[in-house]
Amino acid sequence: MQHLEVPAVSSLPVVLTAVGASPSPSPSDSARPVPTLQDAQESATNAASWVEQNWSTWLAMGLQILLIIVVAVALRAVVRRAITKLIERMARTAQAVDGTALGGLLVNAERRRQRSAAIGSVLRSVASFLILGTAALMVLSTFKINLAPLLASAGVAGVAIGFGARNLVTDFLSGVFMILEDQYGVGDVIDAGVATGEVIEVGLRVTKLRGAEGEIWYVRNGEVKRIGNLSQGWATAGVDVTVRSGEDLDKVKATLDEVAEKTSKEEPWNELLWGPIEVLGLDSVLIDSMVVRVSAKTMPGKSTTVERELRWRIKRAFDAASIRIVGGATAVEDVAGLPDTTAAVAAPSAFSDADSPQSMAATPITTQRTAPPKK
Repeated sequence: MQHLEVPAVSSLPVVLTAVGASPSPSPSDSARPVPTLQDAQESATNAASWVEQNWSTWLAMGLQILLIIVVAVALRAVVRRAITKLIERMARTAQAVDGTALGGLLVNAERRRQRSAAIGSVLRSVASFLILGTAALMVLSTFKINLAPLLASAGVAGVAIGFGARNLVTDFLSGVFMILEDQYGVGDVIDAGVATGEVIEVGLRVTKLRGAEGEIWYVRNGEVKRIGNLSQGWATAGVDVTVRSGEDLDKVKATLDEVAEKTSKEEPWNELLWGPIEVLGLDSVLIDSMVVRVSAKTMPGKSTTVERELRWRIKRAFDAASIRIVGGATAVEDVAGLPDTTAAVAAPSAFSDADSPQSMAATPITTQRTAPPKK
């Protein structure tokens, strides 16, 4: 019986290779299967079918988004152009009024131009915000995004910001209405309650005023509760002249009428006056004085200048007519010609008691010298 030789273990792979057998795969090799051509073909088929099923949806969404953007941009351009045309028409209408009798009562062209520009800027900004914001929400809804949580979060955030910045919102809204209602403008002299001066800048949040001494006031629009505009329409120049109660009223009135007539005919005062200077008559009558009031309508902001000129001219005319002007609420008469009230008082008697308390109190105190000490 013939014995077969068993090859060694180390030569087993060589033997298996020689007979055409492959070695057994390791565990790591079995965990990573090698993709085959059939698997790649199947994946490509699935991707193509998925694209084929969804390309129409994508195309519809793209066209819808493109349509929303185009409509929003076109609508924004149309609205902004309409607002610009409206502002220009308002400016042309205001310029046409300049040649009428009411032209002088209105504000100047530069003031109207600034106001129109401010109103147009605010309206264009609001229109752009509304149109573009709505378009953005529509685009998000196209992507099947639930806008309810987003809008709720935006609402909560808006409420929180509103509470935190309520003063800012109040200032902004007050500024918008001040501009829309044309309460004041650059160059006007206003009394805002908290400050008085000439307006040098009007903003949606803060108004800048220059005071009489050159200081600049920054007034928040929300702080202004009342506004007194001293530059719109016309102003009143009033001068109170106080004379003695013994003066001739006819002479006083004739002198004032002469001053008023002369001032109304001379330049540049005839351009500053919007009406005749009137002597209104007695404003008050006291025991030793009386007040005569003179009034006139002037250009806005020129009342103080006219009042100073009237006082100057009235004083010179009264001096020439020997009419005395007195000051204060009551006139103080000249006491130079009155008798001395102390002249009737008798002098102290020489025979009065020198030891009386009255005499002792009136006696001057004399300093008594002390004798030097003896050596």
